[in-house]
Amino acid sequence: MEQKTLDVRSLTVCIQTMKGMIRPVNDVSLEVPRGGIVGIVGESGCGKSMTARAVMGLIRYPGKVTGGSVYLEGREITSLPEKERRKLRGAEISMIFQEPMTSLNPVMKVGKQVEEAVLLHTNCSKEEARAKTLDIFREVEIPEAEARYNCYPHQLSGGLRQRVMIAMAAVCRPKLLIADEPTTALDVTVEAQILKLLERLRDAGTGVLLISHSLGIIARVCDYVYVMYAGQIVEQAETEVIFDRPAHPYTRGLLRSVVSLREGAGTLETIPGVVPNLLRLPAGCSFSLRCGMCTERCEKDAPRLLETEPGHKVRCFLAEKEGVR
Repeated sequence: MEQKTLDVRSLTVCIQTMKGMIRPVNDVSLEVPRGGIVGIVGESGCGKSMTARAVMGLIRYPGKVTGGSVYLEGREITSLPEKERRKLRGAEISMIFQEPMTSLNPVMKVGKQVEEAVLLHTNCSKEEARAKTLDIFREVEIPEAEARYNCYPHQLSGGLRQRVMIAMAAVCRPKLLIADEPTTALDVTVEAQILKLLERLRDAGTGVLLISHSLGIIARVCDYVYVMYAGQIVEQAETEVIFDRPAHPYTRGLLRSVVSLREGAGTLETIPGVVPNLLRLPAGCSFSLRCGMCTERCEKDAPRLLETEPGHKVRCFLAEKEGVR
């Protein structure tokens, strides 16, 4: 039986706004196996980053986890006191945030920032922490590690800052690494290098949850994919299945909207409309306002997430017509 690094069950996050309650994460369940890379894909505002923050225990007022559980290698962590959650963050579960320039301390040398993580979560001396920091700098292929150790974030390129963030997240060898859009604003060469680093961490046994809006990135490195829309999982399957046999109209729309360089490829397609306001979700399927195959039933009833074939689940009434397991 495959061992799970992360097991999220029916996770729900609510935020009380001045106009009412919203659920940016609504009954989300997902798994990350040990030594696997699992992707979450979807448009901006669909709930990807909020899901990651809930797993990390970083939801703050007026937000609140109102339902579900998060298990890290079999241990339920959502009910732990905040003091215990802080011990886990950085040691057993780490996160690479979207923009390293805003995540790194601008007035502290990057080497010292990584060293701090080692000192906080281990019993190392300062000398040992420095040595571990230099080792992880070399491991994530930061050139001239000792010189970069003494640099401030603004003195590094975007690619090097992202490597520093990966080094900080990986230095304590966490069981789970969450990467939230780790290649944003990087050129394709640096992007490829960053993805290779994530694959190396995966090969070393770390479970990786990769959040991205890029289907190309998801296709390249992920073993399994969850497609999110309006706070819910609308489709999930192995990566090959998602790309070869997408079953949800939203997933199909995402795939059609990818630029193709093939000779004779048609014009770029778009999904009409925008992600709905969470305060005014449709009564039935959340995708009904943008779906070209919407029926009267879709407008009135909310579909369940059903298994259409082993490992492939879809939240769509079309799946019922094709037969579910």
